[in-house]
Amino acid sequence: MAETAEAGARQVRQAIRAGAHTGPTAGLAPGAAQGNVAIIPAEYAADYAAYCRANPRPCPLLAIGRPGDPSLPELGEGIDIRHDLPRYRLYRFGAFAGEVTDIAELWNDDMVTFVVGCSFTFENALLEAGLALRHHDCGCNVPMYRTNIDTTPVGVFGGPLVVSMRPFSPSDAVLAGQISARYPDMHGGPIHIGDPAAIGIADLSRTDYGDPVPLRDGEVPLFWACGVTSQAAVEAARLPLVIAHAPGCMLITDRPHAAYARTLESALH
Repeated sequence: MAETAEAGARQVRQAIRAGAHTGPTAGLAPGAAQGNVAIIPAEYAADYAAYCRANPRPCPLLAIGRPGDPSLPELGEGIDIRHDLPRYRLYRFGAFAGEVTDIAELWNDDMVTFVVGCSFTFENALLEAGLALRHHDCGCNVPMYRTNIDTTPVGVFGGPLVVSMRPFSPSDAVLAGQISARYPDMHGGPIHIGDPAAIGIADLSRTDYGDPVPLRDGEVPLFWACGVTSQAAVEAARLPLVIAHAPGCMLITDRPHAAYARTLESALH
């Protein structure tokens, strides 16, 4: 499995680097883990790392690059973060400043890359267990919402917890929670189940990120801490330039999903 994931990941990254794929990465290199990306000035890197460590559910750190070094050897041989995302989103002083498919011209020795865990890994496990994912069935991005739960601030970084939502029947909800809890480096189990208003979400049909999905009769909404929290914190910091992955356009690593699995007992302790 590891060799298959690694080979598939490298093949997809080569296609991305060649400009042959510029869209979302869901479903690509299916055995390989993916990650959220934020690239920030070195001056703020220590505080950003501390912010992620203070908020491990939404911001589980998979890797931190060295200043000015676009490689991430712990996540994959030959990764070059300047070219290996299908699409990048630029923020200048906290404001959206466009999207590009390559950042070689923007790269400098002051940039530090952070990679945060992605829910695609526990979603893969849910699918393998036979659980349907509504946003997959609808062909859209997972719905995401800002909550009334504050993250722990560090330096200029802070802001609300962002969650993703997936609906399940009550019996499937229990299984989904148990399965996802085995992946604490990929957000772990749900942080809330049931009433959206209890975490400050007034209307599930009005997402802050992603796309709304229908909630059917008898289903329960499950909310997971989401890696978009880390991007929201970076936006709120209003740094001169931050580069992040465009929504759904993740970094595909060489590491298999199974590398992040733990027993349920160990994950809960």
